[in-house]
Amino acid sequence: MHRYPIKFITLFFSLVFASNVLSSGVSPQQLTEYEAFFRQAVKDNKFPGAAFAIVSRDKILHISTVGHTTAAGNQAIDQQTTFRIASVSKTFAAEVVGLLVEDGSLNWDDPVTRYVPAFKINGDTSQMQIQHVLGQSTGIIPHAYDNLLEDGKSMQEIWLKMRNLPYTCAPGDCYGYQNSVFSLVEPIVQKATSMPYNTLIEQRIFKPLDMQTASLGYQAFVSNPNHAEPHAKAKNGWRTVKVQPNYYRAAPAAGVNASILDMGKWVQAQLGSHPRVLSSEMVGNLHKPRMRTRRQMYRKEWKSMLSNAYYGLGWRVYQVGKEQLIYHGGWVSGFRADVAFSPTRDIGIVVLLNAESSRISELTTRFWKMALADEA
Repeated sequence: MHRYPIKFITLFFSLVFASNVLSSGVSPQQLTEYEAFFRQAVKDNKFPGAAFAIVSRDKILHISTVGHTTAAGNQAIDQQTTFRIASVSKTFAAEVVGLLVEDGSLNWDDPVTRYVPAFKINGDTSQMQIQHVLGQSTGIIPHAYDNLLEDGKSMQEIWLKMRNLPYTCAPGDCYGYQNSVFSLVEPIVQKATSMPYNTLIEQRIFKPLDMQTASLGYQAFVSNPNHAEPHAKAKNGWRTVKVQPNYYRAAPAAGVNASILDMGKWVQAQLGSHPRVLSSEMVGNLHKPRMRTRRQMYRKEWKSMLSNAYYGLGWRVYQVGKEQLIYHGGWVSGFRADVAFSPTRDIGIVVLLNAESSRISELTTRFWKMALADEA
């Protein structure tokens, strides 16, 4: 049996501990501190339910669930409870398209009209490319006809109305966030593959990444007995409201449902956990900053941290000092979601609420102020 000096043993374990901290971006003590902060914030805001996951490429470092699926408190939220992730669905849509580009089924610079010839706007529609749709740079006025989406109109009716809309700039020249236009991804990929969008996302993403509770659409969400109900602010706290189906019609923009465990796996895949499913080249291309998004610079809680903000392809890119965070948020009636990760530090966080509260930014930024203390 070898006998090593105490100093050597102490140094060895110190180096191992330091390596673990550096590889994950946060220390065990910081995880404990964040857990305490998160739980107190949920209590202070009286959120009905919340969950977060902190992950690295190779490991889910920490998952915590708090509260219940409804304000009545009959069913506790657990790691498998599904939430609506709202606009974080756009990240899935972009990666489905990225996979098809890798396959050679389509190209980023293909005109939208090659796949959806009936789609027209008041201008030369052939200028609008797939990359403009995914990059929120179609040149159309922001949130075009989202009001009709909220009123329950079909996507076909909404796309037909867009014949009245002119370009506000040439495609690729300006940023304009979209939901209805973004949802052209669905007929584009269906035309390119002859497969329904929901089948494609399940076969290419959900199953290969072992996202066992992830689904697409209203019926899949409400049929799952372990789903979080939406909540709106009431006079004395939060009240449970009905699940609104409208934005589910825009499946690529807002149609995905997932648990905190599923979303942890999603961030791990962005960090490189499954290169045979999502290659680093494909994912890296989506994460490149493309269109500057000035209004993001003034977001509460984030504005003190950001030195710049961009949109890539289905993802936002936040600049914090020398550090780039890849980010997207989601907001739909009764739910909020935040996803953010640092590829260079191999660390990411997901926060899910079944409450329609802007305080989610406080929950997310507190983590990054801790993890990026040397960049803030």
